[in-house]
Amino acid sequence: MKKAVENIYLVLIFLFLFLPIAVLILFSFNTSSLNIVFEGFTVHWYKDLLQNRTLLEALFNTLIVAGVSTIVSTIIGTISAYGLHKYSFPGKNVVNELLYIPVVIPEIVLGISLLSVYTLLKLELGMVTLILSHICFCIPFVIISVRSVLEGVDPHIEEVANDLGASKFQIFTKIVIPMLMPGILSGAQLALTLSLDDVVISYFTAGPGSNTLPLQVYSMIKTGITPDVNALITIMLGVVFVLLMVSTVVQLRRIKKEAIS
Repeated sequence: MKKAVENIYLVLIFLFLFLPIAVLILFSFNTSSLNIVFEGFTVHWYKDLLQNRTLLEALFNTLIVAGVSTIVSTIIGTISAYGLHKYSFPGKNVVNELLYIPVVIPEIVLGISLLSVYTLLKLELGMVTLILSHICFCIPFVIISVRSVLEGVDPHIEEVANDLGASKFQIFTKIVIPMLMPGILSGAQLALTLSLDDVVISYFTAGPGSNTLPLQVYSMIKTGITPDVNALITIMLGVVFVLLMVSTVVQLRRIKKEAIS
């Protein structure tokens, strides 16, 4: 009886999580232009999507901002996490505490703060300020992710490699980086996700020609979101699903290979 109740709760949780996504996918094939009632099946919204220049430009900007900010924040975050873990310096505890501020404060506070900084520096709002804002927002998440892996790394490994004649660069690139790769990848994935769906910070730091997909969808709420948006989101979900499947297969093969060896 207890097992049956647990299974029911599990089903309800999955329905709560994935039912909205299923409805979104369903309505991307709806003949009606209103996302209210499903009237019939069609694929013409996917054709209309190819002609919606505004939506495609917003998607392109989103991918550029997310890609650049993820790469830069992952590099800076990884190096920063390693330095904070390995070295001691005055004010280290203060820096450790400050890292959590962008994580815990509301995004609207960070967005207004960044806008104030750009105004003082007389920087024109656009793609540059948007990318810088996303990098600033994502770096703490990467640092936290990488440091969680560093806590479980044996510090004597680097000492042994140094005694065997390896340079600091070789130790970092051939020993430290492979050991930290799970944390680096998880931090990069988290940064990519946060950047892709950010609205609040982008709202304050974006300018002309730097409209992103979340901002575009947000601006359509008052007039109504058209089914071609559903079609675009469905395609993005499909790409993410394929990437997850490929990643799962690669990990399973690696685990199987390690088990055999």
